[in-house]
Amino acid sequence: MSGDADSRAITILRALFDAAVAAARPDEALRAHLPPPPKGRTVVIGAGKAAAEMAAAFENLWPGPLEGVVVTRHGHGARTRRITVLEAAHPVPDAAGVGAARALFDRLAGLGPDDLVVALMSGGGSALLALPPEGVTLADLQALYRALLGSGADIAAMNTVRKHCSLALGGRLAAAAPQTPMVTLVVSDVPGDDPGLIASGPTVPDHSTRAQARAALADYGIDPGPALAAWLDSPAADSPDPQGAAFVNKSVRVIASAHTSLIRAAALARSMGYAPLVLGDAIEGESREVARVHAGLVRSIRRHGVPIAAPCVILSGGETTVTLRGGDGRGGRNGEFALALAQALAEGGDGMPGVYALAADTDGIDGSEDNAGALVRPDTLARAAQAGLSVAEHLARNDSYGFFAGLDDLLVTGPTRTNVNDFRAIFVELA
Repeated sequence: MSGDADSRAITILRALFDAAVAAARPDEALRAHLPPPPKGRTVVIGAGKAAAEMAAAFENLWPGPLEGVVVTRHGHGARTRRITVLEAAHPVPDAAGVGAARALFDRLAGLGPDDLVVALMSGGGSALLALPPEGVTLADLQALYRALLGSGADIAAMNTVRKHCSLALGGRLAAAAPQTPMVTLVVSDVPGDDPGLIASGPTVPDHSTRAQARAALADYGIDPGPALAAWLDSPAADSPDPQGAAFVNKSVRVIASAHTSLIRAAALARSMGYAPLVLGDAIEGESREVARVHAGLVRSIRRHGVPIAAPCVILSGGETTVTLRGGDGRGGRNGEFALALAQALAEGGDGMPGVYALAADTDGIDGSEDNAGALVRPDTLARAAQAGLSVAEHLARNDSYGFFAGLDDLLVTGPTRTNVNDFRAIFVELA
């Protein structure tokens, strides 16, 4: 393709990503979900990578007095007037997150039945509300979180463990205000939009068990260490009774999700004259294996015009996983998807001319790096060879960041202040 055509294709992909992010922005999503004001106080709590932006939007929309505190990832803050915004580390917790969890409990103290709690929750809250149980240190939790992140465990397994290892997760914030009505407003970053998995469900009933948490650790070969092992053997690790009085007058609403974002991106693609193929918002599995499936679809479209004819855009969301294989690699699941996709597309022999792809996390951060994801072009492998970059070697050490940085094909957006997880778009031109 010419330079102009290359630029046009990347512009289209970036526009689709921007549309997906805009559909999940709290200022747009909150308006239709405001609860009625209470007789007493309105207290806002929240956690997640979108929590600060949600708090700012809620302030602008709320008709009466309010107060509160939310915690978000470092660098994801927003300007607020009445709600305190705290920042902490993600995806591995730090002392600031421990302090933030305690601050949320402090805000819930002394509330009664005439008051209202509005909980603003989004992905990332599991790390931001890591409050160690008695006998467990922050270092113990940090080691556990690191092990989970590198294990290849899916989000359900990871959050089942986290719920039973933090005193702020698995419904425990709701239990701290048992007599007070609470409305949880959620920006979902998990496949299926289960509120109990988003931020490990600090304010919703938890139906998992500590036995399931122990089983998940065993399944993925994770040794939690003696302190956490002893804690998980104790009844104290049980979540609050999901049928208990603490969850009476508690409701939850998912206000934004990956599905919403995919539909918005599909509408934009259609308006541009490109047929969208939406694969769904709940795609899980190893990033490199999901990439191979997407590459197979591209090959079918090119060779047979099925399941859709080019020119078209393939869209998908969800949350893939990466199993760390050792080495000093950098990068997240979206970069790994992009790297594996480039490799799989090349296996057809022609490098798939006219095929471009974007894979990015809608929060603007892929894993723990400074990029949202990466871009794939028809000449990705050719340029890599000229630069001395090996796809196989970079995949072997999970170093998608280094690979795409060497090609200047990292997608860097900065924090978007929302989070509906992975967004993937593959643009297939006519052959």
